[in-house]
Order: sequence, then C-alpha cells, then structure tokens
Amino acid sequence: MTPKSDKINRRTFIKELSVASAGAYSLLGTNTWAQSPNVNPELSIESKKPNILLLMTDQQRWDAMSCSGDWVRTPNLDRIASEGVRFTNCVTTSPVCVPARLSLATGLYPHNTGVWNNGKHKLAPETPTWMQVVRDAGYRTSLFGKTHLHTNNGDLRKREHLMHAYGLDDVNEIGGPRASMKCLSYMTEMWEEKELWKEYRDDYQDRFKTKPHVVRPTPLGLENDADVYVGQQAKHYLKNYNRQEPWCCWVSFGGPHEPWDTPEPYASTYNPNEMPKPVNRPATGKRPLGSLDNLMKNKKKSPKFDEGDVAKMRADYAGNVTLIDDQIGEILDTIEERGELDNTVIVFCSDHGEMNGDYGLIYKSNFLNGAVRIPFLVRTPDTLKLDASDRICDNPVEWIDIGPTLVELVGGEMQHRQFGKSLCPVLDDTETTHREFAISEISREIMLLNQEWKVAINREKEPYLLFNVQDDPDEVNNLAGLPKMQQVEKQLTQQISEYLLQTQTKN
Repeated sequence: MTPKSDKINRRTFIKELSVASAGAYSLLGTNTWAQSPNVNPELSIESKKPNILLLMTDQQRWDAMSCSGDWVRTPNLDRIASEGVRFTNCVTTSPVCVPARLSLATGLYPHNTGVWNNGKHKLAPETPTWMQVVRDAGYRTSLFGKTHLHTNNGDLRKREHLMHAYGLDDVNEIGGPRASMKCLSYMTEMWEEKELWKEYRDDYQDRFKTKPHVVRPTPLGLENDADVYVGQQAKHYLKNYNRQEPWCCWVSFGGPHEPWDTPEPYASTYNPNEMPKPVNRPATGKRPLGSLDNLMKNKKKSPKFDEGDVAKMRADYAGNVTLIDDQIGEILDTIEERGELDNTVIVFCSDHGEMNGDYGLIYKSNFLNGAVRIPFLVRTPDTLKLDASDRICDNPVEWIDIGPTLVELVGGEMQHRQFGKSLCPVLDDTETTHREFAISEISREIMLLNQEWKVAINREKEPYLLFNVQDDPDEVNNLAGLPKMQQVEKQLTQQISEYLLQTQTKN
C-alpha cells in the first residue's frame, strides 16, 4: 500500500522547517560538544574504526516498515535494510519499556535484574554496560532522546552524571510522551518558553479522561514535536562534530509510542481505509491466559472500539513512523555530507511493539506478535561491500544482542557477565544459527520462540499460549492445554527451565 497524495512534500517541508527553526534546535546548554563549528571530515575518514549510529524508536511493531509490511512508507529504513541484514524474528527481552531498556544496556534479563515491569527504577551508576566498553575503545559517545534507565521525573538535566557513568559522554535526554508532561529537559524548557507545555499537558490529560485511543494531532505542531526535536538535535551534533575520536551516536526517538497525536502533515499522510485489518483475538485454549487475561479485561487496554477507531489509530501510527523515517533520512544525509556514511555502522531497533487493535488490545505488555516482535536492522561497512542486497535472517535473535555486536565491531571486549550474543557471524552468513530460541519476560512470565513454536508460561510454569508459528503466523489458534500438545509443552517448558538456570547471576 502507498500513502495517499500529500498537498506538500514532507521531506521538502521538514528541510525548510529545520532551516527556519535552527535557533530552536541549538544544543541548549551544550555548545561545548563540538570543538569547532567547522567540520574536518578527514578526521573520521582516516580513522580505522567505523562510526556507530544506533537508531531506536519506542513501541514500533516489527511490521511497521515497508520492507517488512505493506502499510508504512519508510524509504530510509528500507535503504538501511537493503545495505545490511534485516532480522525477521527479533524479540524484545521484555514487551514493556523499563525492563527492556535495562536489558539493552546491561545484557541481563529481567530474571537477573529483578525488574519485571515499568516502575521507578534507577540503573546503578556502577553497573557495567556496553556503552562503557565502546567508550573505552576510544569512542566519543552521545545520546539524544529517551533512555528510561532512571526514573523519569524531576529535571533530567540534573541526572547527566548518571548518563556519564553509564558510558555516555554527550547527552540531551528527554522523557517519553507521558514523562514529558512533568519532566524538565532542554526540550520541555523550549516548550515552556514558547508557552506550549501547558497545552501539551492539558491535551494529554484530556485524552486519558475521555478516550485514551483518540486520534488527533498534537498541539505542539511539527516544529516542536518531540521526534523532530530528537532528530534535529542529533543531526546538528553530527554536522558540527569535530573531534579526533570516532563517534558513537545513540538516537532514541519517543515515537511512535502512544498517544496517537502525530502532527500534520504526517497525520493526514495515510488513508485509514487502506490500513491492514486487526488480527482476531486468539482462542483461549484449555488454560487461563496468564497476565493476558487481565489485559483483555482491562477497559483501558482492551477498550470498546467505535467503528473506524482501529483504522484511524493505524493510519496515525503509520504517519508517526514515516515522520521518524524522514528524520533518519536527514541524519543519514548529514553523515553522507561529512563523507562518513560508508564508514558508519548503523543499527535500527525498537524496545517493543504496539498492539494497535490486534486481539482487541492497545499498548503492549504481552507476548503476542504485535507487542513482542520488533524491527531490527544492522548495516556495516562490510555488508556494503557484499554483492547481495536485502539480506534476511529468519533465525531467532534477541534485542540484547545489540550491545555485544557493537562492541565487537569497534574492537572492544565484554568483561562482565551478560547474555547478549554478537551478531557478527550472522552478518557474514545469514544462514548461521545464532540462537536456537529467543526468550522474553514480563510479570514473572516467560516466552520462548524458536523456528517452529512459541510458548508462554505463567508464574506457575504452566503454558498458557502455544502457537505453531509456521502453520499459524498470525497466532489465532492457541494450542495450549490440548492433550496432543502435552509432549511439546513439556519439552519447551524444560528448555525454559534449563535456560533460566544457565543464565543465573550471583546477584
């Protein structure tokens, strides 16, 4: 599917916007990051080590790219995929923000960290991370956007010492959509100066008092949208980067996380009538659905949809993804103008997905496809040299594999115990078996996915979801509890138990 015609070319519009509002996107309070406004691209070109660009979104489904689905336009992500490897069976370590992001930074599972759900949690500053290893390998590390590695309240700028301890040198952090109602940051300070912050808070609160899944544009407009802010901050940082160290830049967008408030012209880019239909709710099988039961009974997470609600949500969501893709395109253009694109490793991922009406649900917090499978692309200077394009790996991978992959690509070495696995062998040969299975965890429940089966067990270690992913890719025929599945359930449950024992830590 293709988006309907626009009255305005989005890419041209946003380029004009970035020029017109350059003052709004100055690096507030952080002008010391670039040693000089004059770029010397030969500094990085002559470096033997590649630069690192980690692109991350929040709550993006695995199929919300045109290279993995047919309903969202993402030419820049498609380019990254065509020049690298697209992993079709990557699952998040946890289908909810805080535990997933802690796992990405540390390489540890929720059963190691003890963080099973969203809540107030601060990653201890002494905790080993892959970012520290990259920095120790001689890189200048930076972060633009959301991390959620510490509590999202108060003034985020006063926590930069934590970010430095985690391994990030240059930081411009924002909260997510909810946290930005109350968190001070360079971005919300800008909103306050423009007298927009109160409008944002009022709009957000009204949505959840009336209809949480209402679709309407943000009162911020495109110029002040959080995803535009993050993209422009990263772009200007890289444009003015003039240090001798190779750079590692982590760009972490807050979208397409709900609410469904994409700004114009992106809000009108897609026709709701052309959006894919939601997947029907799966049969309950012969056993209770664990925590999924609670979600399906929760009126906020399993609302009563009016006619056309899901289609409108999906069209708005697709518009937000395309907005982010355009921001990524500007960042890639900037790196190319510096002469560094061929010597840059690019990774794209998301922390978890969004149900967007599948099974009658919104948000995440479950082990079904829409929530647990994520987009994952890796492109390196070496993959650029290969004759084949649009290479795909269908083997299970986990999102904690990102850290060890980047560490190996920069010539570093993990010294601490962690459970991510470098994907470098797969980048050379996509048929290589990286993992026999991948796992995900939430609320002390655990999911296992291999190339034939997906199983989810509750706290009592009883399977409540079982899908044959080859015969039932949409996961509508739950086989859990059927007598004929008893042996399969036993084998998969035993695999989970053995893996939990193998991946225990002293803590």
